[in-house]
Amino acid sequence: MAQMTYMEALRDGMRMEMRRDRNVFLAGEDVGFFGGCFGQTAGLFDEFGKERVVDTPITETAILGLGVGSAAAGLRPIVELMFMDFMGVCMDEINNQAAKMRYMFGGKAKLPMVVRTTCGAGMSAAGQHSQSLEAWLAHIPGVKVVMPATPADAKGLMEGAVRDDNPVFFIEHKGLFGLSGEVPEGEYVVPPGKAAVLREGKDVSLIAWSAMVHRALAAADILEKEGISAEVVDLRSIVPLDKKAVLDSVCKTGRAVVIHEACRTGGFGGEIAAIIADEAFDSLNAPVKRVTAPDTPVPFNARLEKLYIPSAEKVVLTVKELF
Repeated sequence: MAQMTYMEALRDGMRMEMRRDRNVFLAGEDVGFFGGCFGQTAGLFDEFGKERVVDTPITETAILGLGVGSAAAGLRPIVELMFMDFMGVCMDEINNQAAKMRYMFGGKAKLPMVVRTTCGAGMSAAGQHSQSLEAWLAHIPGVKVVMPATPADAKGLMEGAVRDDNPVFFIEHKGLFGLSGEVPEGEYVVPPGKAAVLREGKDVSLIAWSAMVHRALAAADILEKEGISAEVVDLRSIVPLDKKAVLDSVCKTGRAVVIHEACRTGGFGGEIAAIIADEAFDSLNAPVKRVTAPDTPVPFNARLEKLYIPSAEKVVLTVKELF
């Protein structure tokens, strides 16, 4: 094991896969000489050169088009959309091409592409550079969506995503880049679709992903001091979803709180709540609750932005309502 930040682990995962397979290449705005907007790809240009670490123009449509075309032709692209807020610019490539091509060609075409992008508030980047839009992607059959919360998963899920023969959206939370933790050295593969129970508990299940996993863990620490034992489930992958891990936890605890940073209406937490109500209703001792951002754009003002992002304290208050 090695101590790495989330960003270093992410970079290490890309490096491992690029060394392993010459068909893997990286493309996006400023990923090459500059090393990425936040530094995620620093050093890869020096190691692999301009043919495998490709700086692109500022055009999301062309970047996704490059990914779709090269993947269909047999390469394994990792393409970057600097901010997921601008997915709408290339939604035809995502929704009608990447997601549908393998299905509509009867499996004759594979689309082994990874689309890296960033999400998350907390940087005072305002409403156009701070959104969490994973629910958009989860609604599109044919793509996978992973959102690692830890450095180890940033590496493992990246390697798993590159090896997958389907389009995988790899969503990095900007607020986690500096988070440090133990990461396996060498090749380390975590396939999409497997959740992780980060903390065992018996009274309530806290179900979260990405940065909200850490709010859930902080809430669990507070609740423990007040005599409530909270289990924390990190989904890691929302498509495919590890339903078994969610249902096993809820059937054990009898209560569930789903936590996500995206706004409430249409958020993926509603899907989790529906699954629990449909398949674990008899195990529930209280209604399923959600802790989410409000239905507003992300504020620029730092105090308002802090109120916008779900906090551990909000999770604690919501859990107490269940008892």
